[in-house]
Amino acid sequence: MKLRAVLAIIACKLTKFILRVMKRGGTNLPGKIAVKICPSVLGVMARGVTTIIITGTNGKTTTSRMVEQCLEEAGLSYFANRSGANLLTGITNEFAMNSTIFGKCKKSYAVIECDEAAFRHVSRYVDAKHIIVTNIFRDQVDRFVELENTMSGIRAGIENSPNACIAINADCSLTTSLVKNVNNKIIYYGVDCPIYEELVSEVSDAQYCINCKSEYNYEYKTYGHLGKYSCPECGYKRPDTEVYVTEVVSSDLDSTTVNLKISDSEKLLRINLPGGYNVYNAISAAAVAKGMGIDEDKIITALSSFECGFGRMENFDIGGKNVRMILIKNPAGCNQVLNFLTNTVKEKCLFVTITNDRISDGTDISWLWDANFEKLEELGDKLPMIYVGGLRADDMANRLKYAGRSLDRIRVIKDDDALLDEIDKADVDVFIMPTYSAMLSFREKISKRYNLKSYWEN
Repeated sequence: MKLRAVLAIIACKLTKFILRVMKRGGTNLPGKIAVKICPSVLGVMARGVTTIIITGTNGKTTTSRMVEQCLEEAGLSYFANRSGANLLTGITNEFAMNSTIFGKCKKSYAVIECDEAAFRHVSRYVDAKHIIVTNIFRDQVDRFVELENTMSGIRAGIENSPNACIAINADCSLTTSLVKNVNNKIIYYGVDCPIYEELVSEVSDAQYCINCKSEYNYEYKTYGHLGKYSCPECGYKRPDTEVYVTEVVSSDLDSTTVNLKISDSEKLLRINLPGGYNVYNAISAAAVAKGMGIDEDKIITALSSFECGFGRMENFDIGGKNVRMILIKNPAGCNQVLNFLTNTVKEKCLFVTITNDRISDGTDISWLWDANFEKLEELGDKLPMIYVGGLRADDMANRLKYAGRSLDRIRVIKDDDALLDEIDKADVDVFIMPTYSAMLSFREKISKRYNLKSYWEN
């Protein structure tokens, strides 16, 4: 087995080298080859590494980068799967790139973003010491079918991780149910106040009690089904939090400032990203950093200096204007972007959607009808035109038409280069909302045209 593991690691490294020479990303194929040669090779490489796993529906990538920032500030030696390859093969590839050919990891810590469905498999080989569960929302319908599928995958991963300290989003009634009757140390985090003045109207993914099916009462909601919930029948309710936001002080197009209670002290935290979902990302990172024993001031410094990862509120300067790329992949995440836009945009802008239906996006795009695109019409003259691109551009144009947008204010541009030409010519700030595969391909076109790093180089 040891020889097979060595051969697997060598094959992984060699494949990665060849792909990079060919200027290909190589985030999954090398790991596929390694796992084919030795299915348990990840377990060999992960031995002795303090691994932090971040899973959940929304926010995994940004939260992972924030955790990295905390480790950087604390002076700890770590690596991370920054490319976003979060399945077993991609994670195996990342460990191999940071290990010797004999499987000895060169770093002390690993920050691993892990797909919800892959968590049960990855946790068989990786003895995580810290886990973050961000939230659970209805995601790719063709992949997960029901919320219970997502929850069962995460629950299995937790059961496989008896030595992990788990940071759980207390505001999500689904995530809190996952740690019922477990013996792990739990750190609950949450937001103890509303985030937005006005919420986008949306369908709740958890309207009824997970135990007795009675309808929840809410003291307040932050977004979706998140908030201070309680069941009037069986008493199931939001648990008390250890790391939490007491007040949203201010928010704009670039940042959100909050008061953060961590242990016995309250700190002013400026998060260099807008949107309520990024408030959750920041406090989840703070919770796991606290669980690791990182100094509170270092945590605040790290989160205050954080810059976003590719495609997640990423900014570009194109022709003297600000272009912001914001990934969307399900109704909850999309509605958060709509919340962000309608609560913060003050000037005229251009809005661009790029919608694909590849496997990584989810082949069922019916979720577009559950996202509240009607909210965009509240922007009025500040949003004179919407460009739509991608493989399912016509479907998005149809959705926008039914959301109340006149056809003369929608322009379908299916060719990415032509779409980028129009963005280049625009004289206002631009907001681009791509699905996952569209983000990767369009981000790469931006990289090549404007001489920026490719996504896998970040």
